[in-house]
Amino acid sequence: MANTSSRTLKLLSLLQTHRHWPGLELADRLGVSERTLRRDVDRLRELGYPVSAARGTDGGYQLAPGAVLPPLLLLDDEEAVALAVGIGDAAQSGIAGMEDAALRALTKVVRGSCRPGSGPGWTPCAR
Repeated sequence: MANTSSRTLKLLSLLQTHRHWPGLELADRLGVSERTLRRDVDRLRELGYPVSAARGTDGGYQLAPGAVLPPLLLLDDEEAVALAVGIGDAAQSGIAGMEDAALRALTKVVRGSCRPGSGPGWTPCAR
């Protein structure tokens, strides 16, 4: 089982990928009990993420629209270059629609990226 912080970030990421997650399925994805899942959901709520829960056979968890992940933290220049090269390759792949999708992805990465400290081309992590 992952440590609490990384598990909470994974939970947030999963909640952003689907509109609604049944509790048991989400707990299985995280490799935790449903009780631990409830605690992790509470932790996200304490951090200000609006997670709603519903009971019953159709119950589960979902993240309210507009909730966003924290900034993408790139630890060194090589990570940033690898990401840009990968997105650039996708844009030039010749697959229909990939160029626009890659440009949108790159825009999101640039907006959500930061690097601790200072340096050329990097924005502060504070939002």
